[in-house]
Amino acid sequence: MKRVLFLLLLTCALFAALIAYRPARAGSQQYEALSDSIRSALAAAVRDDRATPQPRFASISEKVDWLSTMSSRLPLRWKPEYRQRIEFLNEVRYEAQRAGLDPHLVLGLIEVESNFRRYAVSSAGARGYMQVMPFWTQLIGDADSAKLFEPRTNLRYGCTILRHYLDVERGDLFRALGRYNGSLGRAEYPNAVLRAWKRWQYAPRRNLQREPQPAPERFTEGAPESPAKVL
Repeated sequence: MKRVLFLLLLTCALFAALIAYRPARAGSQQYEALSDSIRSALAAAVRDDRATPQPRFASISEKVDWLSTMSSRLPLRWKPEYRQRIEFLNEVRYEAQRAGLDPHLVLGLIEVESNFRRYAVSSAGARGYMQVMPFWTQLIGDADSAKLFEPRTNLRYGCTILRHYLDVERGDLFRALGRYNGSLGRAEYPNAVLRAWKRWQYAPRRNLQREPQPAPERFTEGAPESPAKVL
């Protein structure tokens, strides 16, 4: 009887672990030839400036409120320490703003891509928080793909690549996200990021007087024009 009960408990534990575990997305950026000018611009964009991340906020009150709100949403399993969460959020916001992206969109993309696991590796070989393919380090970096597991480097590459795809697609977020995931024209991945983006949107307290950037409602499969434009 004890053996049966033990096996039953073990089975339940394994089942719960499988439910909790979320593998990294199998999709990946596809290698595309770049012109010398674009390659040089992207290389300059990912170059490590070694500066301490200083994200922009409208006020100290907004900074405290935003960091506190976003920190409470991060999964404690992968970000158990408060200082770790604050450091990560500052880096995400800084790198997103540096690339001209909404930080909440980037947080949503990270949730979908890796569920905030620093050392996540997909079946396609994509690495880190934003699931960056190693070929990018050969194409525009120093060829050291191991650095993609460093948080700041991974975020720098991921934000730069997404910004590049947005520029290629003239602000069409649906197509840019499709390129990022290697699923151009399909709605599953862009809609997954969209849903996560909505969960991460920040609604400041009334006295902070700041309006959040709204996420679009929905993407449609293979739409020639996406309802979401990111400038």
